[in-house]
Amino acid sequence: MTTILTTILIITGITTTLAILITFANAFIADYGEKKIVINNDKEFIVEGGKSILGALVDNKIFIPSACGGKGSCGYCKAKVIEGGGPILATELSYLTEEDQENDIRLTCQVKVKEDMKIEIPDELFNVKQFQGKVVFSKDLTEKIKHLRIKITDGQEIEFKPGQYVQLLAPPYPGNAEEVFRAYSVASSPSQKDQIDLIIGLVEEGLVTTYVHEHLSEGDEVIFNGPFGDFYLNEDSDSDMYMVAIGTGMAPLRSILHYMNENNIERRVRYYFGARKPEDLFMVEEMKKLEEEMYDYEFIPVLSRVEEGDDWDGETGRVTDLVDKYLEAKAERECEAYLCGSAPMIDSTEKALVEKGLKDDKVFYDKFD
Repeated sequence: MTTILTTILIITGITTTLAILITFANAFIADYGEKKIVINNDKEFIVEGGKSILGALVDNKIFIPSACGGKGSCGYCKAKVIEGGGPILATELSYLTEEDQENDIRLTCQVKVKEDMKIEIPDELFNVKQFQGKVVFSKDLTEKIKHLRIKITDGQEIEFKPGQYVQLLAPPYPGNAEEVFRAYSVASSPSQKDQIDLIIGLVEEGLVTTYVHEHLSEGDEVIFNGPFGDFYLNEDSDSDMYMVAIGTGMAPLRSILHYMNENNIERRVRYYFGARKPEDLFMVEEMKKLEEEMYDYEFIPVLSRVEEGDDWDGETGRVTDLVDKYLEAKAERECEAYLCGSAPMIDSTEKALVEKGLKDDKVFYDKFD
């Protein structure tokens, strides 16, 4: 018994000593004081040393995409660290390509501000803001897809290009102990500067999608930031447009279509939308109504798992089947394609479009995780 008590006392003593040492280190050794971050050789900020670059930038209202909330598990928060970043950390390696490493690209959530730094970020990130809003509309479009409308309540307006996305914050809730951001394309037109629409599918064990589908209700307050993304309508072109989407890939294309309709943009548009069963289709009437209002637009839905007895007389198969069926060789005229959905769908559709004569640099896409 004496031996057991002695062992417990020794372990307790060691644990207590380590805790004291860690506390001391955090309070004194890791107290880096105030440091200067120079961004794009233009803007200077004095920040609290010891924080991550990501955290220091957020403190100064500069928001970099970070779907994992700074845990180093998404790889989105990349920036060029010219000076002061130190050696690449093991926690960064799996998210940095050889090209990234050669060009001083780092994960801002992992690199601590321990000395004065110089970094580079895209200029458009200076236009990203954080917004407070209220859910004024919530509707189940299908069993697993929900349509939200968020009214901005903090007096700000959002400026974005049709096709871009925002990051929605899920606060702690039963089953999720920490705040988490996730990215969702804006489904409404940029003309609506005081609100945004989102189309969010339920993902098994998805922290934010579970929050949206099981805990978020009309009247609830939310936080989001944005806009982000380089997928948006090319307004400098009058080329024919081919849109292809499945599921929640509807969101950015809906934004683009409403923007084009409101601004009388006269381009030939063909929109192929894929789902599995009739009950998985949504917003069909809205998309069809645009055929009456837009210059030269057609919406063509397709189902991949039609069963006997289903009320469906439309196209069947996959969206790539529609590309093969409806697209003629387009080498004689420049065309553009806008694709939204899963990686396999994007890859197969891009391949089919290029085989039909579209130039691969005219195929724009947004791959959803």
